[in-house]
Amino acid sequence: MLSNARTRSIVIQCALAAAVIGTATLLVNTTFANLQTRGIPIGFDFLTTPSRIVISEAILSYKSRDPYYWAIVVGLANTVFISALVIVFSSVLGLIVGVTRLSSNPLAAGTCRVWVEIARNSPPIVLLIFLYSLWWKVLPPVAEALNPIPGVFASMRGVMVPSVHVNMDTAGVTLILVAGLIFLAARVVGSLRRFRPTLSWAAAAVLLLGFSFADARVSIDWPVFAGSNFQGGLELTPELSTILIGLTIYTTGFIAEIVRGGVLSVGPGQWDAGRSVGLSRSQILRLIVIPQMLRVIVPPLNSQYINVVKNSTLAIAVGYPDFLAVMNTIISKSSHSIEGVFIILGVYLVLNLTLSSAANWYNRRIAIVER
Repeated sequence: MLSNARTRSIVIQCALAAAVIGTATLLVNTTFANLQTRGIPIGFDFLTTPSRIVISEAILSYKSRDPYYWAIVVGLANTVFISALVIVFSSVLGLIVGVTRLSSNPLAAGTCRVWVEIARNSPPIVLLIFLYSLWWKVLPPVAEALNPIPGVFASMRGVMVPSVHVNMDTAGVTLILVAGLIFLAARVVGSLRRFRPTLSWAAAAVLLLGFSFADARVSIDWPVFAGSNFQGGLELTPELSTILIGLTIYTTGFIAEIVRGGVLSVGPGQWDAGRSVGLSRSQILRLIVIPQMLRVIVPPLNSQYINVVKNSTLAIAVGYPDFLAVMNTIISKSSHSIEGVFIILGVYLVLNLTLSSAANWYNRRIAIVER
């Protein structure tokens, strides 16, 4: 029976799989036995006990008496927040820098090339430490804060920007959410195209009704210097600003090269066709080149977005309490290192798989369907 190549291949694969499973089982059993022998507790019950740890900066409400699981959620929210900002800013800047590198203006093209070369050939940790050190040496104290544009102040304590506050009641928010669900249904129901206009009009009506019931009041809180510090506005701490600026500069270099390659992948005939109908260079880029290059750049962009999430762990070097920093504190305080490592692996796996799935879905949407 083993003389058959297919049968032999199946037997070998089953044997290897059994060996891997057996080895993993042995390691797990040995680890748990050693932990129990030493009296080290095992399990995730500790997540519901008060954490008693301090998180210096959080976008969600947090107090030291909150349980461990909420501290994990707060750290995860910080990571998602900084990753989302870096992805948005680096995508916009990468598009601008990548297109400008192809400019006929030698100064603009040369400047963008220097940016790309420095970003691509510098370790991100070195860039972050350099920016963090530069922050304290260059920026003035709070009393002498720089005011480059109205409402924005930069000092050693961070950057103060205006904040927007929106107040609305529960009924209005509910109707707006219903409108969003109707819009989503209009997009998802692709096979029933005749219902799309009806769903869209219904969503628009519910949305207007929601805003009318919401009694929404939008106010802008401007930072004002009072006494020895600023009052009002939104404060971006030096740690948050450093990780945001540093990772944006670093990721922009890679995205710019991806964009440049995508533009060059569109044949010169497309440019000639655009000029023949009287389109300007910017119109050709916006209407012809960019829609076509998206099919080329989405897969490598997905890799860069995943790298952003992984590089966000470098925030610990400048003191920003991201997910990894919070988990390190939890592991040190609770002594549940194995459970903590599993949580870290699981969270980053879910984040990266979510990004990858979204990019793959979008790539399928814009792919050319051949008949």
